[in-house]
This record gives sequence, structure tokens and C-alpha cells, in this order.
Amino acid sequence: MALTRREVLATGVSGAAAVTTPHLSAPSADTRILTGTIPPGAPDFVEIPLDVPRGVRELRVAYTYGKPPVPPGTPGNALDIGIFDERGTALGGRGFRGWSGGARGEFFLRADDATPGYLPGPIGAGRWHVLLGPYTVAPQGLPYEITARFTFGEPGRTPRPVHPPGRARGRGRAWYRGDCHIHSVHSDGRRTPAEIAALARAAGLDFINSSEHNTHSAHAAWADALSPDLLIMTGEEITTRTGHVLAVGTDPGTFVDWRYRARENRFGRFARTIRGAGGLVVPAHPHATCIGCAWKFGFADADAVEVWNGPWTPDDEVSLASWDATLRGADGERWLPAVANSDHHRDPDRVGGPQTVVLAEDLTREAVLAGMRAGRAYGAESAQVSVAFEAVGPRGEHAGIGECLRAAPDADVTVRLAVTGAPGCELRLVTDQGLAVTSPDAALEWRTTPARSAYVRAEVRHPAALPPLPGALAAFTNPVWLPAG
Repeated sequence: MALTRREVLATGVSGAAAVTTPHLSAPSADTRILTGTIPPGAPDFVEIPLDVPRGVRELRVAYTYGKPPVPPGTPGNALDIGIFDERGTALGGRGFRGWSGGARGEFFLRADDATPGYLPGPIGAGRWHVLLGPYTVAPQGLPYEITARFTFGEPGRTPRPVHPPGRARGRGRAWYRGDCHIHSVHSDGRRTPAEIAALARAAGLDFINSSEHNTHSAHAAWADALSPDLLIMTGEEITTRTGHVLAVGTDPGTFVDWRYRARENRFGRFARTIRGAGGLVVPAHPHATCIGCAWKFGFADADAVEVWNGPWTPDDEVSLASWDATLRGADGERWLPAVANSDHHRDPDRVGGPQTVVLAEDLTREAVLAGMRAGRAYGAESAQVSVAFEAVGPRGEHAGIGECLRAAPDADVTVRLAVTGAPGCELRLVTDQGLAVTSPDAALEWRTTPARSAYVRAEVRHPAALPPLPGALAAFTNPVWLPAG
């Protein structure tokens, strides 16, 4: 919820503007300074009005804020920033012009260019709003100073965006490797899109998804990164105060707003925006422990869930177990597939570590998303790890990852698992009753019946560092379903 100017003044958040350059009949530049203090308990977002005059060629905004000392265990000040233009700040983002969170202290916008995270376009006259996001506020409050500099002159020409194509050179029906959670300089990452694409190819990936925090500015930034054998999908990481969610494979240019909490019951609207743009709704790191990172919106609107995010940690273990607890049966019942992504920001993060391996009809956006939505996918720590997993019925019928094998309740079903690229790891089969079998070998075979096992899924684990806790994952699969009848 944004504050009106009257509310801002009433709560102690001020927005005083001062012209610091002398008046000229034809000024070439104009600087205005906005100051104020955000008190503890302020709304998630504070709108600071900024009146933009006519004839502005470039708008440049810088900000600083106080960081007073706080007692141990008490959050200090952290302040995010973005901007909306004269079209307004209504939920849905019609006036959205960019967001950098806390990743940078200044940005600029022109018709022909903008800081990564922001959208080029005309600098229209009227009331703009600098959007402040007080991520955490110290007990003393959060004093800020915003410097807005207008440069006057003829505007440049806004370039027509060039977006990645929806198809890359594939191998027909095959297993394709991808990473759908990657950050570049367009949010809080450290690498350019071209550098990320090069790392993706080096990691053996076939597809990636652009997923910047709360901005779609990177959608038009991949021109220098295009490669005939790498599918680049566009999306966003919608970073709310009660959880993060990936929009995977949305139409280029799609923006998804993030200014709401779970208690406001608004997420369904934006999940429909993602699906309406052809994408998947994928809650990210649902049990992460950072402030605002844990997923609070539920999974009724999700198409998949990210249970493995970056290097394996205890919150991933919780995410995997929580996901498994949602699996019941697939006989006409909707179920939620699981995926794995790197959440790459900077070294030592590894693009493709981990990754999702998807069975798709070809290397196209539609085919990859269809495979992911159907659960025909497994997670692997790198391109060196490959998994073959299937169930075979009494008459030779087969079902692979994410598929159903229908057989009589007492029919003998043979489950086969083979793994390459994971020496020294333990193979595990898990059913709706829990862990069923383990093996130190690179392949195993196990027999069950639909009456005993509603599904079977596989895990490949490194040796445990702290027995009896299981070791870190090297790979996991979505289930093979065994509906009885």
C-alpha cells in the first residue's frame, strides 16, 4: 500500500524539494533534492512525488540513506528503490519504469537508453513517483535523501526491442538441460546477459530463463547473447514481502507486479497474468530463511515448485520433504512437479548448478514448458549427471518420469534406476510410504505393486556428512505414478 502525500507528512516521511541551480530562461539542467525519514512500521512501499517539467531529455536519480548502529540481532536500515512515470502507480504496473531494489545507488532514464533494470522511453512531463521499499527499518527510523537531476534537450529515439526467439536448434524429442532462475546486472547479479549465455553454454545447458527481481528490462538485452543452440526464455522473479515466485517463459515484454502480500489475496490475479502470457508459475526457494523469502501464498496457483535452489542446504531438504508430502496419487488428480535452479547472482554461484533436465518434443519455449508442466523432468547438480528412471509393467508396458503406469493393484511392477556422472553416491527410491530401498551401486532394480506404492521417485545422494542425516543431492526425479486399476 502506498502513502498519499498527506499520509507521508502525517507519519513523518517528508518529501521536500529544492531547486539548487539558478533559474535560467532556457535551463540545460535542474536538480531537485527530496529528503525525509521513514519511521519503523511504515508501509512496504512509500511513493515520493517527483514533478517532471517539460523538455527533459534525461532523468538521473541518486539516493542515500542513514545506517545508524543497532543492537545485536536487530535489523538495520535497508532501502530499495524504483520509479513510476506520469502514467501512475496503480497495481499492475502501467507506469512502471524500473526497479533496482538495493543493488545500485543511482540510475538514469532516457528515450534511447536506461540503466539496467529500467526501461528506455520518453521522459514525459507530469507527476512521477520514486518508489522506496524499506526492506528493514532501524528503531531510529530511516532517513533518506533523493537527488533528481533533469537534463533538458531533444529526446533520442526509443529503440525497438529485440527479443530472443522462441526456438533454438534442438534434437527433436530429447532431454534438454536448463536453468530457469538466473540474475544479471538488470537486477542484483554481477554479469551481463552475454556473459551469462556464455556460462550457460559452457555448463552444457540447452535453455535458460531471464528472471530478474521485479523488472522485465532484461527481456530486450539478450541480442548480444543469442546463439543458435541456446534457448533464452524471458520471465521475472516476482519478489514480494511474503515469498518469491518465478514467472518462467512468459511472452517478452510481460511485467508482473509484486506490490502485495499473501494476506491481501491478490496473487491469483498475477498468476493468471503469468499464464495468460504463456508462462509457468513456479514458487522459488519456498523455505528460504531470508526476510520475506519464504513462500506464504500456498500452491493452488502454482504450476511447479523449485525444491532445489543453488548449493544444497537444509532449507532445500525441507523444501524437498514438504513437496513430497503433497504427492498422493495421479489417478485424475493434479500434482505439482518439482524443479531445480541455480539462482545465480555472482561467483561462486554456478550457472546450471543445479539444473532441470526436461523431456521435450523439441527445443522450443512451448515444448520445454509443456515438459516441465507435465513433470517430465529431473534435477541434477551439473551436466555430468544423467538419470534413467522407469517403471515396467507385467506385459512390458513402460512409464517414465512424470508418467503413469496403469496396472492391477497386485501386478508386479519393476522399477529401474541408472545414474551416470555421480560416483560414490547412494541411489534411493522413495514411495508414498517413505524411503523404500537404497543402493551404493550406479544402478538398481526393485519390484513393487500399485497396491504398495502409489508412486516411486528417485534420489541420488552424496555420502552423508552428518549421519543419520542424508547427504546432499546429486539428482532427484519427479515421480513415476502407479495408479491401481
